Amino acid sequence: MRKSREEAVETRKRIVSAAARQFRKNGIVATGLNDLMKAAGLTHGGFYKHFESKDQLVAEACAEAVDGLIEMMAGQPTFPAAVAAYLSTQHRDNPDAGCPLAAIGSELSRCEGETRQAATEGFERLVTLLAEKSGAEDARRRALAAASMMIGAVTMSRIVTDPKLSTEILHEVEKALAEG
Repeated sequence: MRKSREEAVETRKRIVSAAARQFRKNGIVATGLNDLMKAAGLTHGGFYKHFESKDQLVAEACAEAVDGLIEMMAGQPTFPAAVAAYLSTQHRDNPDAGCPLAAIGSELSRCEGETRQAATEGFERLVTLLAEKSGAEDARRRALAAASMMIGAVTMSRIVTDPKLSTEILHEVEKALAEG
């Protein structure tokens, strides 16, 4: 039986959401089509009914992941609160639900143009949100530096093996950004 258009749209959304989680959790290269289709509750065979390539899915998954990040940070009342939410141990400990730039940034840099464009647009959205929350005279400059420091801090806090150092990285970057 053929699916309705509405069902196809919902299935595609389910695949993109599952892929966004799986890519951030396991990495782009380490996540095979079988894995992500299984995570979406589907079989591998249906993938190409919805996407031309894995690259297309990566771009859409990156955009969806950024949407979630922006929504979470937009809900923070101030620049310091947004920074604190991003630099939280909860964000660090849950890469599958966090910022794709911190979780898979090095892989995104090696992707095709469509995916890199989605990552670029996501970074710009993060910078714009931080600039708006900053309200400083030099808001864009401050937001560019803050976004870059935040992404780097979360990345490094996930890399290091010492839990105390991991938490220290997050706290020190948060403190540095608060001092402005």
